[in-house]
Amino acid sequence: MSPTGTASSPAAPKGPLGRARSRYGERTVQVVLVAAALVSVATTAGIVVSLVPPTVEFFEAVSVAEFFTSTQWAPLFEPPAYGVLPLIAATFLITVIAIVVAIPLGLGAALYLSEYAHARTRKIFKPVLEVLAGVPTVVYGFFALRFVTPALQAYLPAGLQPDIFNALSAGLVMGVMIVPTVASLSEDAMSAVPRGLRDGAYALGSSTRLVAVRVVLPAALSGVVASFVLAISRAIGETMIVAIASGNKPALSFNPLDAMQTMTGFIAQAGSGDLPTASLDYKTIFAVGALLFLITFAMNFISARLVRRFREVYE
Repeated sequence: MSPTGTASSPAAPKGPLGRARSRYGERTVQVVLVAAALVSVATTAGIVVSLVPPTVEFFEAVSVAEFFTSTQWAPLFEPPAYGVLPLIAATFLITVIAIVVAIPLGLGAALYLSEYAHARTRKIFKPVLEVLAGVPTVVYGFFALRFVTPALQAYLPAGLQPDIFNALSAGLVMGVMIVPTVASLSEDAMSAVPRGLRDGAYALGSSTRLVAVRVVLPAALSGVVASFVLAISRAIGETMIVAIASGNKPALSFNPLDAMQTMTGFIAQAGSGDLPTASLDYKTIFAVGALLFLITFAMNFISARLVRRFREVYE
């Protein structure tokens, strides 16, 4: 109370109401994050800069029509042939086999971990599943060559037995390798769906299956689609599995039991040789690498469009 008997008002704050001093920690974090983003952009720009000059020099000697329409690929032999279609066909065939394996298994594992598994089970199963992502790809390659291929030769009927090097075993093992990518990212997207949507569906009498398929999966569709596209990109860019298990025979074939060579397999084979760096044979590595870069860039662009289209925003 003031001496006159009236209540005194609180003292007015001295100085401005804003922050008295700058938060240097926040500025430091901001600078670090911007630097990390710039490193990613600079790395991509560096890849483009390193690919463009040799690729341009390659196409000055080889026509684009021959490169994309010819069915013969033999740049290291005489006479040379520069048709990249066999490499593209092998790459996409093995990728399709891998996706056929990875998407059902990965999505099923994600639904189980998100909607069916208890918290304790989830804490055990998810790290065990993600261990597969840490296995070196060269181990997967030898596993496909020394275990999966002999198993296919032993159990498939006569006439359907694969060659020692074949696309089927490479695709199957590659699918197992990318299962953690699909499962982990999809489970994270499903876990981010608000609990209120599940509770509302259960209150209407829905079963766990209906909640998982009709409520959670559509709500997490953007993250699930992103996991699919990332897995496909991972499969297209895989090197060691295809280099070891699928062989180095660049033949245009859609039979998964045959040996074939992918784009990354050719890059690994030619890059590990003793080609002169100024030769046209050496520049074929950059031409195939630039094509692989464009394919993965297009897939990432499509992924971004799909994620924006199916994204669900909750208050």
